[in-house]
Amino acid sequence: MKKLTIILNVLAPPISVFRKRGIHNDLAINILLTLMFFIPGIVHAFYITSQKNGIL
Repeated sequence: MKKLTIILNVLAPPISVFRKRGIHNDLAINILLTLMFFIPGIVHAFYITSQKNGIL
């Protein structure tokens, strides 16, 4: 994982997910998780950005 991706995962998880997947269901899920509870949003961002393929 690149340093920029790690920094964005921690500071702005939705931006990181958007860079990986674009406008997709995962972005909406990440925005909700980040707004409700910040830590699950970070975990979800790391999960999405660590996957090899763009879409499952």
